[in-house]
Amino acid sequence: MSKGSPGPTPGFLVWRLANKWRVAVDRAVAPLGLTHAQYSLVASLHGMQRAGERPSQRRLADHTGLEALYVSKLARSLEAAGLIERTRDPRDPRAVQLALTEEGRAVTRKAIDVVQDLLQQLLEPLGGLDAPRTRAFTEELTTLLDVPLVPSAPDESARGNDGPTHHTTQGATP
Repeated sequence: MSKGSPGPTPGFLVWRLANKWRVAVDRAVAPLGLTHAQYSLVASLHGMQRAGERPSQRRLADHTGLEALYVSKLARSLEAAGLIERTRDPRDPRAVQLALTEEGRAVTRKAIDVVQDLLQQLLEPLGGLDAPRTRAFTEELTTLLDVPLVPSAPDESARGNDGPTHHTTQGATP
């Protein structure tokens, strides 16, 4: 928490909201055999396929914000579960293209419905999915996501003789 700030920092609240959402989605899609990360992958793939795209693992990683290596791991587990197909891109033999199987499309549609219900619950205090406050909130989130974050080198002068400073207050951003 910054000095003079009576409550939690925006970073702490973003972290808490992200964790709340991840846990809720994990619980909601578990009966369908998915995790939140797997859901993110198949739901994104579903949307891209509906738009006529057959994305590579790299393209899907860029779209979801997940690391390419993690997408590869998730794709392998989803392939083993029969939900996606991984094939070499004929134009680039280094690239692996992904597509939902028929079973993958069915599971993904069910998962999207479950997550949409959760999203409605989350956004109800703002007026629901189509409310002006929700649209404004979405615009604000998009603005923040578009800002590149480049970590700066730690300031050695900020360290005391006891090593690095740790903030353990409620508002400290993890």
